[in-house]
Amino acid sequence: MSDLPRKAVTRTAKLAALPIGFAGRVTWGLGKRIGGKSAEIVGRELQQRTAEQLFKVLGELKGGAMKFGQALSVFESALPEEVAGPYRAALTRLQEAAPPMPTRTVHSVLEDQLGPEWPELFLEFEDQPSAAASIGQVHRAVWHDGREVAVKVQYPGAGDALLSDLNQLSRFARLLGPLVPGMDIKPLITEMRDRVSEELDYGLEAQAQEVHAQEFADDPDVLVPAVVHQCEQVLVTEWIDGTPLSEVITDGTQEQRDRAGQLLARFLFSGPARTGLLHADPHPGNFRLLPDDKVGWRLGVLDFGTVDRLPGGLPPTIGGCLRMTIEGEAEAVYQTLCEEGFVKESIDLDPDAVLDYLLPIIEPAEAHEFTFTRSWIRSQAARVADPRSPAHQLGKQLNLPPSYLLIHRVTLSTIGVLCQLGATVRLRDELEEWLPGFLADTAAEEPLDEGEPLNEEEPAIEA
Repeated sequence: MSDLPRKAVTRTAKLAALPIGFAGRVTWGLGKRIGGKSAEIVGRELQQRTAEQLFKVLGELKGGAMKFGQALSVFESALPEEVAGPYRAALTRLQEAAPPMPTRTVHSVLEDQLGPEWPELFLEFEDQPSAAASIGQVHRAVWHDGREVAVKVQYPGAGDALLSDLNQLSRFARLLGPLVPGMDIKPLITEMRDRVSEELDYGLEAQAQEVHAQEFADDPDVLVPAVVHQCEQVLVTEWIDGTPLSEVITDGTQEQRDRAGQLLARFLFSGPARTGLLHADPHPGNFRLLPDDKVGWRLGVLDFGTVDRLPGGLPPTIGGCLRMTIEGEAEAVYQTLCEEGFVKESIDLDPDAVLDYLLPIIEPAEAHEFTFTRSWIRSQAARVADPRSPAHQLGKQLNLPPSYLLIHRVTLSTIGVLCQLGATVRLRDELEEWLPGFLADTAAEEPLDEGEPLNEEEPAIEA
């Protein structure tokens, strides 16, 4: 396996072959239709063949191409089963592995970053990587003080590969749209491209991980490994065992699925409130389910290369708007969306129609507990993607402000993983505890009687 980046012309040729192949399959599909197959059947076959080629190429290239594939992989549950089934295994492989760097390259990076005596820093070092991802791969080792550690080594030239791939992918994003119904692919690629510098900065990643590790140090439900050592292209953190979430999705018991789903939702909403940071890469390869004698299972969280910095936690507007939607306050919801820029000034929508658009999406937040299923998310995707539906027509007129883009993607991705798990989750419990604005401020509506003491049992959470 050659080092990253491969010759630019080779990478570009592989990516450029995707739209060319797509055009060829359209011609093939036309022939099938002339031969008597229905448009719906031919469409599914086209989608399946396109997806198979797409994920094969993305998995081979690593870099931005693989990162894009990982982002798409959490949405496979939104695809029709006859399309999703054949390449679900390929998506799972993307979440956990990629072709590794040659050992000589790994040693060269370690020598450059840690010095010629780098082997003395480790009591043991496994040359075979335990995981390989979009910009680096992880090796299991034992630090000189006896701690088991994960050594993350960045691919040489990873930055150039990321930018090159994402620029190339953005040129034909429109052709990839049908792979994930109801999702606009181009903003996803643009947002990834804008965050390349952060993704490559192991200093920022170490800082974000250490903030989480300290905050969750005594947490009974979530474990974040501490940072041991960091330099420009190498990040050493404590090692954690456990079952990858991708394996829980394929082989886990219902108890494991439900517990993993609950903890994933808890981490998503509690993280910003407790650390001021949102873990923004929620694909299954970044999570582990760890057995625990006291609580049964804990959630191990990895990879803090992409985070959204939210000093005050998640915006209260999200919780308030969600609460008002559940309560059916159409006018108040519409006014909030207009004020926050979700509805542009030049657009005039019917508040009741907006409420009807939102209610099916927020169903998990309304129920005491909700079972996330592939069929549910498929129905939501189909409703939004069908050009004939009112939801599609209304959705086209809504706007996503830049400040909400990453929050929106992380939330959608997490829902995608919950549907892959088929988990039954008490989402409302997590929203009530961690999402600002979700619970009405009853103190403001009902003044305390004179002499009534303040409730000091539950102090406010400081970001």
